Amino acid sequence: MKYWLLKSEPDVWSIDQQKKAGKKGAPWDGVRNYQAAKNLKNMKKGDLCFFYHSNIGKEIVGVVKVIKEHYLDKTDQSGRFVAVTVRYIRKFDKPVNLIEIKKNKELSHLSLIKQSRLSVMPIDSKSWKILNNKSKV
Repeated sequence: MKYWLLKSEPDVWSIDQQKKAGKKGAPWDGVRNYQAAKNLKNMKKGDLCFFYHSNIGKEIVGVVKVIKEHYLDKTDQSGRFVAVTVRYIRKFDKPVNLIEIKKNKELSHLSLIKQSRLSVMPIDSKSWKILNNKSKV
C-alpha cells in the first residue's frame, strides 16, 4: 500500500461532501498537471490518501481510500487526463495545518512544502504516521 495527499479547495469539494458521497465514493477529477496526473496513475486500489483543504484552511482534514484505479477523466475534453475514485474513511478530530507541518523538520522533505502547487503527491510511510498522530486530540 502507498500513501498520498490530495488537495481540494473546500468551497469546490470538501471532506464533508466526500463523506456524503458514501460507500460508492466520488471521482477525484479535474487534475490538469502532468506530474499530479502521473501520481493518479500510480495509485492502486486500497491506497490511503490525506484529504487536504487548500487555499481556505490549508490543512489536512481527513483520510480517503482509493476504491477505483485510474480511468479517463470525464471532465477532460482532450482525453489526456485521468481520475480515480476515492471513498471517505474519516475526518480528523484536529486538522493538521500547513504551519504546523512546516515547523516539523522530519516533514521538511514533503512535496507539500517543496512543490506547494502540486495537487496530488506521494507521502512516505514515516510522514504518514507522524501526520496521523498529529490529527489526534
